[in-house]
Amino acid sequence: MPAARYPLAFVTGTSSGIGAVLAQDLLERGWRVVGASRRAAPITHPRYSHLQLDLADLAALRKALDAQLAPLVADPAVTRLGLVNNAANEGLLGTIGRLDASALPDIYAVNTAAPILLMGWFEQHARAGRPLRIVNVSTGAAVMPIPGLGAYGTSKAALRMAGMILGAELDASGAPLETTILSYEPGLVDTPMQMAVRTSSAEVVPSVQMFNDWAEAGTLVPPALPAAEIAEYLESDGHARWEERRLRG
Repeated sequence: MPAARYPLAFVTGTSSGIGAVLAQDLLERGWRVVGASRRAAPITHPRYSHLQLDLADLAALRKALDAQLAPLVADPAVTRLGLVNNAANEGLLGTIGRLDASALPDIYAVNTAAPILLMGWFEQHARAGRPLRIVNVSTGAAVMPIPGLGAYGTSKAALRMAGMILGAELDASGAPLETTILSYEPGLVDTPMQMAVRTSSAEVVPSVQMFNDWAEAGTLVPPALPAAEIAEYLESDGHARWEERRLRG
C-alpha cells in the first residue's frame, strides 16, 4: 500500500509559548512536526521530533537540517511544507545610547540570521509542485519605534525585510506561487519579552509603563490564539507572495 500522505512543519522555539502551543495544534491537525529550541520541548507525540540546539550556532543548525530534516522534506508522501520562524532572543534591553553593541551579534543570529538561513534552506529543498508556507513571527517593535527595544526591534525589522526580499526575488525569477511568506504580529501575548520588559526599570526601557498598563488592563492574549491563526495560514492557499497580518483575535 502507498505511504500515507501528510504535511510537514518545522517550528522554532517549541519549548514554550506560541511555539509549543502551535506544535500541539499542528499535531492535532494531522501534521508531522519537527521542533527546535535550546531546551527540550514539553511535547510527546509519535509525529513530533525535536532538535535541541542553539539557533545562534548557524553551523550546527545547517548540519542538523542536512542530516535530520532533509530526508523528511524529500519524502514524496509530504503534501505541503511549513516553516515557522518563531524563536527569538529578547535579551539586550536598553536605549540605543547605552546598548552594548558587542552583544548585538547574538541577538541578530537568533532573530535574523537563523530565520534567513532557514528560509533559504527550505526554498532550496522544497519539491516542485508542493506548497511551502513560511511564517516569520514578528512584533510591533519591528514597525514602530519603541524606546528601549532597539536590539529586539531592529533585528525583527531586518527579518521582516528579509521576507519581503525573498518574495520579491521569487517573483522576479518567475517562480510559481507555491512559496508564500507571512510576516505575522501575534499581538499582545504574555511572552518572555513582555515579562522582561515589565521587570525592567524606566531607565533601561523608557516605555516600561506602557507594557505594565497592558498587563494590568488584561489585554494580553493566550498563545493559543496566534497559534491557531498561524496554523490556518499554513494549511490554506490563495495567499499573496508576501503579506503581513496582525492577530485578528
